[in-house]
Amino acid sequence: MRATVHGMPDSPARPPVTADDLDQAVWLAVDALGAAPGDRWDRRAGTLEWTCWETVEHLADDLFAYAVQLGPRTPPLDHEVPFVWESRRPGGPANAVHADRTAGPAGLLEVLEVCGALLGAMVRTARPGVLAHHGFGAADGEGFAAMGVVETLVHTHDLAEGLGLAAWAPPAGLCARVLARLFPEAPADGDPWRTLLWATGRADLPGRPRLTTWRWYGAPRS
Repeated sequence: MRATVHGMPDSPARPPVTADDLDQAVWLAVDALGAAPGDRWDRRAGTLEWTCWETVEHLADDLFAYAVQLGPRTPPLDHEVPFVWESRRPGGPANAVHADRTAGPAGLLEVLEVCGALLGAMVRTARPGVLAHHGFGAADGEGFAAMGVVETLVHTHDLAEGLGLAAWAPPAGLCARVLARLFPEAPADGDPWRTLLWATGRADLPGRPRLTTWRWYGAPRS
């Protein structure tokens, strides 16, 4: 029997999201962000209230947080692993991961790449069927990989706007795989990147207003 999420059947042919997908997303992001001038990192990142520097720290922290959830022999199902997450200014992101400002943007991006590698390693080594806590539903290794890809793609979109880079356009197939895994109610007949931006409250779609609240579904689909 095929699994359903909110009445949506899961296709048996759905391609999985893998650690290789996460690697691709992070490497593409690091390469794109590496082109940013060094004097733009304190600008606001797109529509976010955080600076571009803070947004990269937040993204690295997300990847780190997903990795550590999968780390214990018995991953927790009712809480986050209790690192201290704290903001360095009122309104800033609450992170456990912070980059050394004296290392400059190159050091910041190195922190991002390392945190992506940590999550990729945990996804590759997680026991089949293991679940760990997330606020949007206990997820397996594939779910955490997909979450990491989404965080990376959409925050790189925010960063490209804030840093004044060329429009960020990740591969359509990568976007389609994470949409199928995490956003089962998203329309499947349009451009996958535009649809992912819509599903995360960052764009309109024809006939569909921009979302003011959104979430994904991290629980295994089958």
